[in-house]
Amino acid sequence: MAEYFNEHDQGEAVKKWLKENGGAILMGLVIAFGGLFGFRQWQAWEVNQQKGAAAEFEVMSQLLAEDQLDSAMANYQTLKDDYSDSPYASLAALQMARARLEADQVDLALNLYRFVMENGTPAAIQLVARERLARLLLDQGEAGDALAALEVDGKAVGFEAAFAEVRGDIHAALGQNEQAIASYQQALDALEAGIGDRAYLELKLRSLGGVPQQPDNEVIDTQDGSQS
Repeated sequence: MAEYFNEHDQGEAVKKWLKENGGAILMGLVIAFGGLFGFRQWQAWEVNQQKGAAAEFEVMSQLLAEDQLDSAMANYQTLKDDYSDSPYASLAALQMARARLEADQVDLALNLYRFVMENGTPAAIQLVARERLARLLLDQGEAGDALAALEVDGKAVGFEAAFAEVRGDIHAALGQNEQAIASYQQALDALEAGIGDRAYLELKLRSLGGVPQQPDNEVIDTQDGSQS
């Protein structure tokens, strides 16, 4: 009998708790399922957005390949206006900048690089834009602005070698050979195996009277000069 009363009391307690808290539970379920369906709708919208952006980007790329710059501008503008948060918009701006350069429209190319540098998605593409902007500014004789373009908050992760090489080029153009040698050596130190042109970097460094230093992770065999 004691067990019966225990089960009975427990049942009554559950009924009382449900009566007092049932509304909150129901609301929680509504929110949970609503959030689930909302999330699915958001996913579907996101997929459609990406598809739309990809389609615009593909058309723009094809038009640029056919030297139809004016026609491609319509697709680029659509990407910028309607898909500004998509990586396709940033990639499109970089492609458009190259097309502007080929058309000798340097100022427009500079503006496009600056746009990506400040608004690019994902963040890594902003570093790509910084490097290209710095190189273009250097070509235009604006060495100071080129150096400023390479200034970033924190480290340029993945772009350390590229940024250091451009800094070397800038210092070399300014006749600052010691700084250029130091920058080229930094580029060599940051260069990953199989990535970049190590021989060309070493040539730049040697042309200024520098001697390339071996990376810490390379050991020279004193007998045959081979590296391990």
